[in-house]
Amino acid sequence: MTGVPASAAGGPGAPGTRGAAGASSASGKGTSGTSGTSGTGATGTQGSKTPRGAKLSAAAVNQASLWNVANLLTMLRLVLVPGFVALMLADGGYDPVWRAWAWAAFAVAMITDVFDGHLARTYNLVTDFGKIADPIADKAIMGAALICLSSLGDLPWWVTGVILGRELGITLLRFVVIRYGVIPASRGGKIKTLTQGVAVGMYVLALTGPLATLRFWVMAAAVALTVVTGLDYVRQAIVLRRQGLADRKAAAEEAEA
Repeated sequence: MTGVPASAAGGPGAPGTRGAAGASSASGKGTSGTSGTSGTGATGTQGSKTPRGAKLSAAAVNQASLWNVANLLTMLRLVLVPGFVALMLADGGYDPVWRAWAWAAFAVAMITDVFDGHLARTYNLVTDFGKIADPIADKAIMGAALICLSSLGDLPWWVTGVILGRELGITLLRFVVIRYGVIPASRGGKIKTLTQGVAVGMYVLALTGPLATLRFWVMAAAVALTVVTGLDYVRQAIVLRRQGLADRKAAAEEAEA
């Protein structure tokens, strides 16, 4: 059927099973003979060129990947930050109704913080935009809430300073030691984030009586976890740096030997 000569089929020229098999092999892989060479050239030439339509399709997919559900939730959190501040400071910042709306915006931001990371990891929706925007959105909503509460006199400034200082410091620390490795998020860090969210949310609401006393202790626990987990991250960074330097030294000595 392919018209492959006997020499290309690898047999003596007699028709039969062996000749047919050789012809099939030659036409399929292009390993020998005139027909094989021709097949290789045609196939190879077409395979090396990417159709223009395929390039446009790939570009469209890459462009569309930015607008996945995880990134949209991150963008929502970024948009909620100025909205939260406006609600928090509306009518002097002490109206219980406006504070309730501000709490709703803060709660939505904290909930989407949980879901966007989970969706990105589960469905492989991790993008460069998400890696940069997600931590910015987290710290923006928390920082806005703390600064608003302190400016209204509901929360001491030193509490805001401890929490924001820890968050910014650990972020910078991660960048400093990233050449040696990545500091993973610990369980204590996750508990700290949850406790901070609950405490700040309780302060955003205009609570009185026993609930106002309870939120004080929840915030105290959040500050304690903030300090303890921050020190633990510093310890991990020191260990990671030492291990990285030791590995580099061992590699250099092995290369010299």
